[in-house]
Amino acid sequence: MSSLDRMLSILDLFDENRMNIQLEHAIRATGASRATAYRYIQSLCNRGLLAPAAGGSYVLGSRIIELDRLVRKVDPLLRSASPLIRTASARLGINIMLCSFYGDKVMCADLAWPDRSIDEIYERGRPMPFFHGAMAKIILANLTPYQLRSLMLWHAAHIREAGLGDDWDAFRTHMARLRKAGFCVTIGEVFSGLVGISAPVFDAEHRVLGSVVLIVPEKRYKKGPTEPYQTEIVALAAEITRDIEKRTKKDQGGAGRAARPHKTRRGKGSRENAIA
Repeated sequence: MSSLDRMLSILDLFDENRMNIQLEHAIRATGASRATAYRYIQSLCNRGLLAPAAGGSYVLGSRIIELDRLVRKVDPLLRSASPLIRTASARLGINIMLCSFYGDKVMCADLAWPDRSIDEIYERGRPMPFFHGAMAKIILANLTPYQLRSLMLWHAAHIREAGLGDDWDAFRTHMARLRKAGFCVTIGEVFSGLVGISAPVFDAEHRVLGSVVLIVPEKRYKKGPTEPYQTEIVALAAEITRDIEKRTKKDQGGAGRAARPHKTRRGKGSRENAIA
């Protein structure tokens, strides 16, 4: 690991259970001396990625907020999908989540949540399981054969555990079936009592950028015909894709973000919800 990698690994210390860090945390995370770890922290503070806080601790800095604002302004998926999911959600009275694929994880990028009978359990920036749930499975199904083969080589145990195939042939067949269907339905895979109905969203070159997902209570889903849910989500995903294509042509190329899967990262990144 390079010195730069060690310094940036300090940012991986932050999660929902740890909102601030001490110098000792950085020393353990980087394996560096006390003086070197302190220099790392100071460099991150100087660039706004960290900020000093009370009691000699450090929190995430203002540059993180600035970068998130830029992502919201330039990300092709967010620019096209955010207004469309709100319009569809208000019309249907159904909660809709937008998920973004970054090559090493699937994340909740945005959501519209009119049905308050369901707690707002998702939020922007929340990592999603990579091999469970409709939001991730439909993304997997639309990766290239090379990407799928790499996933099978690196994460065969996770794939088997998720019931996606015991070997390459079974996994490939399962993904081809989902891709042909154009949507994915899962019941209670991420949260008990909830059904996810997803469809993929693509960029102008037909590379998968993410997915859009209806979040429906299981009781409501099973009350009547399920085909309307599938029709709605496929139509919404197609509308978002068309808007991305239109914006890309207007911007003469636009910003692309389709990514190749990465190997599992060490430490915290090795968890199933942060691999691809």
